[in-house]
Amino acid sequence: MNILETKIPGSRLNDILRRKHLSVTDSRKKILSLFLNSKDALAHGDIEKKAGEKFDRVTVYRTLQTFVEKGIIHTIPTADNSIRYALCKECEEGHHHDEHVHFVCTNCGRTICLDDVVSPKIELPEGYTAQEVQVVINGVCKDCNHD
Repeated sequence: MNILETKIPGSRLNDILRRKHLSVTDSRKKILSLFLNSKDALAHGDIEKKAGEKFDRVTVYRTLQTFVEKGIIHTIPTADNSIRYALCKECEEGHHHDEHVHFVCTNCGRTICLDDVVSPKIELPEGYTAQEVQVVINGVCKDCNHD
């Protein structure tokens, strides 16, 4: 048993996957446990490193895409046009409700979901319909401000 499996009970991982109508596989459980154990958003490379073993890149990519589609995780754009992923709080399959602000620390590079800071309502011109609003704030996080 690895460290990840000791932090999150396997039954909880199985329940989350089954609730989203996904088959329970070892790779899905391991990747989901990474998100459940992380306070920050993760990049594809973070997942490969933190898993402690080699994952097939395609398996990781497909698992992330499936988790996004099923409302388990959401994407966060970054300044360098890459994507980070974080756990959803109230998302459903095909429709994300994570309308909070994301904070990217320019000092340490962490991407943090600020769940208590709601994205502002934006009035669009007639004929436009927003499907998703993402607010990303760049600055120095509270941990780096203490250094």
